[in-house]
Amino acid sequence: MSSSTIHIGLDIGTTKVCCVVASVETLSNRIDIIGKGVAECEGIRRGVVTNIQKTADAIRKAVDAAQQQSGVPIERVVIGIAGDHVQSFTTRGLVTVSSATREISARDVERLLEDVRRVQIGPDRRILHMIPQDYIIDGQDGIIDPVGMSGIRLEANVLIITGGVTAIENMYRCAERAGLEVDEIVLQPLASSYAVLDEAEREVGVALIDIGGGTTDIAIFKDGVLRFTSIFAIAGQKVTDDIMTVLGIRNIEAERIKLNYGHAMAESIMRDETFQVPGIGGRTPTEVKKSVLCQIIEPRMEEIFEFALQEIHQSKLAPQLAAGIVITGGCSLVRGAEQLAARTFRMPVKIGIPAGFSMDGMAREVSNPQFATAVGLVHYAMHRAAKAPAVEETVADEPQQTAAPDAPVEQPRKKGLFDRVKSFFEEL
Repeated sequence: MSSSTIHIGLDIGTTKVCCVVASVETLSNRIDIIGKGVAECEGIRRGVVTNIQKTADAIRKAVDAAQQQSGVPIERVVIGIAGDHVQSFTTRGLVTVSSATREISARDVERLLEDVRRVQIGPDRRILHMIPQDYIIDGQDGIIDPVGMSGIRLEANVLIITGGVTAIENMYRCAERAGLEVDEIVLQPLASSYAVLDEAEREVGVALIDIGGGTTDIAIFKDGVLRFTSIFAIAGQKVTDDIMTVLGIRNIEAERIKLNYGHAMAESIMRDETFQVPGIGGRTPTEVKKSVLCQIIEPRMEEIFEFALQEIHQSKLAPQLAAGIVITGGCSLVRGAEQLAARTFRMPVKIGIPAGFSMDGMAREVSNPQFATAVGLVHYAMHRAAKAPAVEETVADEPQQTAAPDAPVEQPRKKGLFDRVKSFFEEL
């Protein structure tokens, strides 16, 4: 009888919280989605926590629903993070190979990443991920995996992704207030890529654009490695706000109308039907055509894609995107979004649907771009567990507990020769 492990992904978004529970068979790596939960969220703005209690309540509702469906007690989760506080830059590390035979070991690579981690960042920043771009051995660059090769000098170009300390710690506090422990915190577009991109797309070059409620997240892959990431705060909620303002309706009605009748391009409207817009405060309902609604949605959707195109050009990787563009997230469900994106980017475009799991259980319910990040977090957790201790996509540790202002800070004791010899024999 094969054993299985449970992984839980928690996507804390601007408009909603999604929780996905997956069971992974140890021997076959078969993934079954056994539970999901969704709850509206009012405590996040542009990917940043603005109300801890409201966010914690939304997390608790989503987790309770997923727990009831799956029958699995949920205590530990992997959560995603986004927001315009996220920044990235590339740096280089250098170590000397320690082996007398000059053979590079996994420990040498770990030492290299430890050297990179000491890069100077502001006190208000924390490293989220360290992703090696390529390795250089004795001046020879372009090496993907140096382990087992010979050399004396080992270098690496590493993409460092950082987030604001306050934003990261508040995410942890929201989860903790909801009664959860956080195993890892993961950049949302990186997580989404595990759910909607396949290996071939990552290899030949692809840009993933995840259009959520509060932020649009961009991740560019080439040669199987994340090369660039960017996040900006224009996304699906802006589209909903435009509909709400022009039609004079509540946010919940504007969101419903966007999904049920919205089109991002006039050319995607097959029948220009009329739908009813509810009146506010007892006013008489009005009728609006789909083409009129499209005139509200199209300019904002075009703005989102143009901002994304600008970011892609700034990355200088646009000529290398042989697989084109993949759009995902809730706003990608607006009819005509795929065609509008193709017109804007002048590249092949497809909608990213979460995949990589069996079609039993709750599979159909999560085969939706809205669940790309939550499902991706499950894939990410499984991937990390399979290759731990990891070298690539190194994740920052959980934030340390802050000591009381008058409490003495305990400094780590350096190991002497006796301690090192003792540890050596204890490890044998």
